[in-house]
Order: sequence, then C-alpha cells, then structure tokens
Amino acid sequence: FQSSQNVGEEENFVFLSKKIEPSSVLETAPLSDGLKKELAWNKFPGPTFTESYCWPPVAQGYDVVVISDQGNDPLLYIPPVLTLLQLESDYQVLPNMGGVSLILCPGWKKAQLVFDLLKTFRKGCRHLHPVLIILGQNKEAAGQVEILGCEVVVTTPYNLLRLLEHNTWLLCRLCHLVLDEIEVLFSDTTEQVLTILDCYKKATAQARGNPPRQIIAVGTQWNKHITPLIKEFMNDPYIVITVIEEAAVFGNVQQVVQPCMNSSRTAELLKILDFTQRTLQKVLVCTDSVTEVEMIHKALKSNSIVSLKKHKESKCNAKCVLERWRKMHSSGTPAVLVLADDCLQPLGITDATYVIHFSFPSPGVFRQRLQCMTDNFCTVIKDSAVDQEHTKAKSVILLTENSSCHAPGILHCLKHAEAEIPEELHDSTARVLESEENEKFSRPLCASLKTFGICRNRTACPDRHQINLSIDMAQNIADEMIETPERVTIQPLLIVHATNYFGRIVKRQKDQYTVLAKEMNDYFKVPGHRIPVNTVEKSVFYGLREGAICHRVQVVETPAKDEENVFEITIKYIDEGRTSRVNSDQLLHLPAKFQSLPPQAVEIIVCRVKPIDNEVEWNPKVTDHINHKIKGKLHHAKVVHTLGKTVWVDPMVGVTNLPTMKMWINEYNIRSEILSTGLGTDNPKHIAEIQKLCRQMPVLDHAENSEHFTKEDTAGLEEVFSPQDTSIQENSAESCNTAVTPPSGKPSHHFQKFSNLNSINELSFSCHPQIKWFQDNVTVTLKVQILRAADSKCEFAKEKVVFSAYSEGRLYVADLELYQSVIAEKSTCVIKDTEAVIFLVKVKKGAWCKLLKNKNVHVSLDFEHWEESEDERPFTVG
Repeated sequence: FQSSQNVGEEENFVFLSKKIEPSSVLETAPLSDGLKKELAWNKFPGPTFTESYCWPPVAQGYDVVVISDQGNDPLLYIPPVLTLLQLESDYQVLPNMGGVSLILCPGWKKAQLVFDLLKTFRKGCRHLHPVLIILGQNKEAAGQVEILGCEVVVTTPYNLLRLLEHNTWLLCRLCHLVLDEIEVLFSDTTEQVLTILDCYKKATAQARGNPPRQIIAVGTQWNKHITPLIKEFMNDPYIVITVIEEAAVFGNVQQVVQPCMNSSRTAELLKILDFTQRTLQKVLVCTDSVTEVEMIHKALKSNSIVSLKKHKESKCNAKCVLERWRKMHSSGTPAVLVLADDCLQPLGITDATYVIHFSFPSPGVFRQRLQCMTDNFCTVIKDSAVDQEHTKAKSVILLTENSSCHAPGILHCLKHAEAEIPEELHDSTARVLESEENEKFSRPLCASLKTFGICRNRTACPDRHQINLSIDMAQNIADEMIETPERVTIQPLLIVHATNYFGRIVKRQKDQYTVLAKEMNDYFKVPGHRIPVNTVEKSVFYGLREGAICHRVQVVETPAKDEENVFEITIKYIDEGRTSRVNSDQLLHLPAKFQSLPPQAVEIIVCRVKPIDNEVEWNPKVTDHINHKIKGKLHHAKVVHTLGKTVWVDPMVGVTNLPTMKMWINEYNIRSEILSTGLGTDNPKHIAEIQKLCRQMPVLDHAENSEHFTKEDTAGLEEVFSPQDTSIQENSAESCNTAVTPPSGKPSHHFQKFSNLNSINELSFSCHPQIKWFQDNVTVTLKVQILRAADSKCEFAKEKVVFSAYSEGRLYVADLELYQSVIAEKSTCVIKDTEAVIFLVKVKKGAWCKLLKNKNVHVSLDFEHWEESEDERPFTVG
C-alpha cells in the first residue's frame, strides 16, 4: 500500500493499494487507437486525475475498485473495458468466441446514459453491439430478450435477475462485470447485488477453459459491503481512492467525538494529551485562528507539555517546524504541534497518528486535517470500519455548543466511518437541517413529494418539503370548477410524466372556458383586433394566435436588457399549463373581458402508483405510452385531495360520451394502464402521505386565519369510495384539528368565527364530524356521525347552521354556510345514539344543486337516500 499526492493546480490526492504509473495524456493512454481517435473527435479533454490512475489496471484486465468524487462518471471504465473487448484472442475459449461485459447500474436513467455513451464510442471499436435491458414485471418480457452477439449488456440489478430466470447462460460468457455507483447499488439493492455476485461466482467455477475474469467497482463512497466484495469475489484488486475522507474510512481511522462546553475545551484537550504523552503519539492540534494557536501553546507550556506551534504570523518557517517535528519523535519525545488550518498545506505533514480538532471543522477543513495522517492509514482489508486491532490513526473532534454550523457534513462523515455519535451532534444537525429547510420556504413544493408522497433525499433536494400558504394556496381552484368531487371531467393537455399532467377541469354544463375560447377566436379573426404589444411586461396576460386558435398567455421571463425591438421571451399558456419561447412581436393586446375568467390550468396527479424497483423517475416508455393514450382526451376522475391549483385524483378514467343513450363509457383506467406496462407498481401510502404533509401546515394567528380561511375560492377534498377500484379503503369517520389545518390541505369552514364557542382556542382544538346529506323538494336532512353526543347545541340561521357537541372527551364542531336559505324556526335537530339528525326546511321548494356555498372535506352525499337522473351519476359503469 502507498499514498501519494500530486500537488498541482487542484491539489489532488490519491491513495493506492499498489503502485500505479498514472497515464495523464490521451496519446499515451492504454487504449486502442480507434478509441483514442473517437475520444479526440468528441473533444475529450484527456484523462482526469482519477482516470489517469484507474485506466491502466482496468486496461490490463485486473480487478479494480475506484472511489472518487467523479465515481459516477462512466468514462472511468468504458474506454479501457472497450479496449479489452477488442482483444479477440483472450476470448477464444468461450462459446461463440465472444466475451460479454455486463455493466450494472443503479437505475434505468444511469443505464440509459451508459448505453448512449457506448453508442457514441461504437465507431472506435470493431463489431461493438451494446444492448440496454430494461424489463417490466411482465414475465413474458424477459423471454423475448435477444442478447446473442452482444458484447456489452447494460442493465440494473432487478432487471438482470429477471433476465437470468430465462437466460442463465449469460453469466458463463461474462468476462467483465462493472458495478457502477457501487455505494448506491449496495445501499439500495444489497440483496439483489449479492445474489448476482453469488451466481457469477458459481458460473465462473463451472466455466470451461480459463477465460479472462474481471470485476470493476466504481463509486463516490466506500461502502461496508465492498470489503466482502474484495475478499470473496475479487482477485487482489487495485484500489484507487481520490477522496481523503473515503481513504480514511478504508484506512480505519478511528473517529471520536468528544462533547464539551466551549469554555472547557482546553481542559478536555489536556486530558486527551495526557494519554498521548504516555503512548508517544505524533499529535496535531488543529484550530482556525492565530489567537487560539497562541492560547493552546501557552496552556500546554504551563502544564509542562513540550509543543511546537505554527501559524501565518510565526517567525519559524515551515521547513524549520518540520525538522523539529521529526526530531522530537525520533528522540523518544512525544511530538505535539499546534497549528492553524492555513498552515496545513504548506507543511505537508502526512505522518501524524493523532489529530485533535480544537475548532469544529467544515467538511473541507476536515479533509485537510485527515490528510496529515495518510501514512498511518491501515493497510489491511478489515472486516469492519472500526477495527481496533488495525487502528493506527485517530481523529478527535471537540464538539461544543457553538459547533452547529458544519454539523450535518461532519455527521455524515462520522456515520460513514461507523463512529459513535453523541446525542449533542444529532441535535445540532437537526437544528441546522431545520434551518436549511426553512431557507427553502420560497422554493416550489418538491415534485417527488407531490407525485409519490416521498422524497428520497430531502437534504440534497433543492425544493421545499413543507406547505407555504402564500405559494401553495395563492391561487386556489375555484369552487365552480369542482362541483362534484365524486366525478370531475378532466382534459390533460401537457404530460409531464406518467402520473403528472397539466390540463383543464371541464364543466359538464356550459363550460366557461369553451365559451371564452370561441369568443377569443372570433374576436381575433378580425385583423383590426390584432393589436401588437409595444412594451412587454412580466406577469401580464396577453393573447397569442397560433393558426386559427388564440391562447391566453402570461409572460414569465424576459431578457435582462435587450436593445432590439423584437426579442425572445418565455410565456406560460395559463389555460393549459405548458411554457414556450416566442418572439415578443407575436404577443397581442388582450382585452379585459377575456381576462376576467381565472387561469384554467390545473396540475393533475394520479395517485397510488409509482415506478417499480424503487426508481425515483418514470421510465420514458411509460410516459410515452400514457402521453399517446390520454393527451387532449376527456377523462372522468374522482378528486381525493386538492392544494392550491393541484388536484390528486383516484381513479382517472378515459371516457367516451354516448349522448343518445345519456351515458359515458369507461375505456381505460390510467392507473391500470400504467400497471399493465409492468413498469409501475402499487403505492398504497401516497394519499396518506399527502394528507400528512398538509396536516403539518403552519398555523396562522387568529387575524390571519380570519383573513385567509374565509376566502370563497378555497376548495375541499372529498374522500369517497371508488366503484372502479375496490382496493381503495374508506377513511375514518372523523378528522381532528389540533392546531393544524385539516387533512385536505384546504381550510374547513369550522375555522370561521361563530357564536356557540367561547374562544378561538376552543375552536383550534376541535374535531369536525363526518356529515352525509340528502334532500327532497321541501327539506334537507343532515346525518352527523357522532357517538353518544353530550352538551350538544345546534343553532339555525337563514343561511347557516352550527352544530357542536362533545363525544368521548372530544369537542366536535360543524359550522356550515348553506347554499340556499332555510326557515330557521322550523328546522330541528334530533340526537340519537350514533348520530345527530338535522332537519332543514327550505324557504323555496325544489332541488338544491349543492348543500354548501363552499366545499367541505367532511360533508358528502348520502347515496342510500339520494335520487338522481341517469346522466348525473358519478361513474356510469359501461
């Protein structure tokens, strides 16, 4: 083992298990001439620092492990592996005289990237036929894959296992196995990768002759499973690590975190040095300021500890300090050097055995300090990250109450090293992460969270993971757009991916946008009405004519400064949701009468389905299939949740109208279509996670509540059982509100002030009961689901009814603004054992089209008592 450093412009570091002569120039790199020409043709800048070390052993056929910041770059292995495949003589002992390289990627997206790169370099190789294998869960798909004549197979662990069920002979021809992003493979698909390795080991044991066998593992982090990979499956591999903290993990540097008060750091340091003095360690005490260097040096001197000091104002130069550092240890005297961080690099110390972090380091400084111990990194491949028997180097971090700034980065390093983490560091990290999440408060809501109910890496994700009322509910879906949540008509116009679309909610009776679109088209047919815009302003609505169709658009981005009269701008089609780039002279003045209707585009998310194999994005095959199937067509959907201009639907069904028969025919269910591709699977927790997100919505003070929650444009949620999909479970009958907003993410009407409650605090900790209603021409009946109601009150007004009662220690409140007027004096409330029944007498006889002025998540139709015409049924089964 050896460690070496190449101090150039970028201060590179490399830790090697065996000596490697780097190949840093493309002309002399160990690649085939054809590949060199192809790389040059594609303007390849030349081998990177890491490539210069890993290409030689890979090209010579050795097993290799590479850990680097560039460990997710396929060019670390593709050129040398393709060079090996050109050596036909090495593969003559194999059936069909051909070796196979298998590149195992963590997901379909990385596999696609690798496959595209292979196609790019195909011109530089003889007879290269790569194949990308992405299979669904449909069993017949694996049997239809043809891989004869393929030199390179690119796939993922799940897909390879499906393939091996039908093509077990593949591993017999396998000569080069590449594990791309090894840390992701081992963290996300541990069981699958280990199964594949076992199968590969058995296949190689049974193979005839002595064909070449090679395993290449590349990644950005060391993983504990790499050790058994090396011991059980590799043959004396070359290990190349160009990340100092990863080399420290491999080198078994013991990481210790010592909590203490900031005022007692010096006392804690003296305790640690008392041990190191007895064991003749070579100790560096690192801090970030000249003042602390002087203070520590003085404290050590007063406690009879001989030490050196170095900071940028020191009189003694770096060479002098290094000579004294070496003499102290060789003479049998414990070596202690107190130095400032800006002196680490000039000194270039690599033989320290102990580093004490007197000041809490940033991740970058932490790496520099660890580099001072590289000569003492362990050279034995051990069974665990913390193996006391083979520990030569130790890193001690003094954690104080002021150490929170860089806590998350250091915590990640310490967890990776399997260090013991004190509770104080977890607490500091939690505070920092909470602060960082709050800094994202103006960012968009995380798309993955909305689409699948989960975000895999919230720390790295740039977007928000909590509700921001001013953004998420700034533009709510107008109530009239969702008249009956049990069935809305949706026309998807922009397909983002398989389960996320933008489109319009189409009203069944006289759709306002249809009328508006016709009026705009007729208006702009007249040439004199097409008035160009002289000054383009951001956020303003304009008209845009595309052929015979006119759209309402909003300018979302303009050039910072442009002296030309005509320039490109970014616009959003406010009734469709898509964006585009157009010339400014294409925009037309839009009369005010065409701006009164709110933007019609809504975001639509299909619930309870996600990609297979724990993928985080939909395969384009699924998206393309759904795009072709649904774009521009009418669908019926059941709204299960709304937030601002986003609706979650389950199910969403493609329909055909048969007006003569007064019915709709269901053609397909989008969720079922996705599942039928074999590339989607059930996501049962999706809706519950969205509701959980909205329950954590920040509570406004009373004034803000009154202002925000009484707006008429709030839309609610109807959770109703789907006749199309019996796997949907009906939710519980009650929803409590303990200082948070309701599960719908929209404010319920019990947030408004009413007379029978003593204070807003009593209201804030109330629950809203579930209510079902039905009617005849004279009365409306409400059934309030509440067990053994006590202290019940029911107050009636002309257009309002307020019910409150206690049940099993909880206060239940329903404050309902009625759609039409009732006779308060004749209305009554009867309390029963399992429910309260409210009878409302209508002022005017006749049917009400709805019960409330505004929707309420807890109120739904009682279908057992409801009578309706055939064309009003929620989902006609056909």
